Amino acid sequence: MGLRIGVAGAGLVGRLAALALARAEHEVTMFEASDSLSPKSSEPRAAAWTSAGMLSPIAEMETGGSAVRQLGERSLHLWQEIDAHLCAHAKTSSALNSGVGLQLQDSLMVCHGSDLGSAQRVLRLLDGDSARVIKLAADETAALAPGLKTGLHCWRLIGEGHLYPALAMQNLATAVPQVRWRFGEPVLGLTPGCMQLRHGAESFDWVIDARGVGAAREVPVRGVRGEVIVLAAPGFQLHRAVRLLHPRWRVYIVPRPDGQLVIGATEIESEDRSPISVQSTMELLSAAFSIFPSLAEARILWTDVNLRPATPDNLPWVDTEKGLLRLNGMFRHGWLLAPAVIEKALSDANLC
Repeated sequence: MGLRIGVAGAGLVGRLAALALARAEHEVTMFEASDSLSPKSSEPRAAAWTSAGMLSPIAEMETGGSAVRQLGERSLHLWQEIDAHLCAHAKTSSALNSGVGLQLQDSLMVCHGSDLGSAQRVLRLLDGDSARVIKLAADETAALAPGLKTGLHCWRLIGEGHLYPALAMQNLATAVPQVRWRFGEPVLGLTPGCMQLRHGAESFDWVIDARGVGAAREVPVRGVRGEVIVLAAPGFQLHRAVRLLHPRWRVYIVPRPDGQLVIGATEIESEDRSPISVQSTMELLSAAFSIFPSLAEARILWTDVNLRPATPDNLPWVDTEKGLLRLNGMFRHGWLLAPAVIEKALSDANLC
């Protein structure tokens, strides 16, 4: 017989944990501070809603090291299994609206000639993956990214990809109808087997803390500001994420359905949630325009700002005691790391 498990926080970590626990036949109740399954950008919401959904275990070695690489590779396999499960249990027959929008067609890494020195430093860190980091000739680059400015240095990162965060978040929730959702109920604190709510405490066999920066009073986590810009670019042909290597920025452009693109993302040591700054807007758009000149006529649909939960070493934080599991600190790697981190944590706790 399954256990009664309460999950605090319906961000990516909470939804993935709920899916895994429900599939293991536990009785899961999800507590979420916001008022809906898909909260508006104008209200505080999980970092996953703002992210681009890149799955880049090779490229992220530059900042995350081998730990991020190893977990990321495992997550790539898990995302394929999760995507297949969600598609099989979809309530729609449309392939565009099922699954997580998973695209594993590799990614591209580019730099301007003047920045080749900085790019080579990054490439040296990836030297162990030389078979999966392929330097492209000009004609190969043009075939993979037709609008890319000529004269750029370009590398293809084999096996990387991206997904569509909004679709994934929606379907991760709707694929498990047996999970009980309690919206507008922020969790104020957790102890083994107990959740403290505004109206009092509730008991469970296990409780899981997946509140991100909302758990800062109990977990060594801080918020790191990230800003993105979403463009409408009808007719713009891009099927894989493109990452620009620059001495000061790490800018990426990720395609989304319906001719949209996401440009991101800043990384600012601040817990300010105010709208995107002029400086960040200029830097992100200038970087994107410098490699894709045809974006000059694209339209800005919206911008978004959120806080990534980060630990002192910027690596995931897992803490387990009987009846209480805390999962946090996915930082800028949530989509890349969360499936593997959750799989191991639930297994170690004998919950899955």
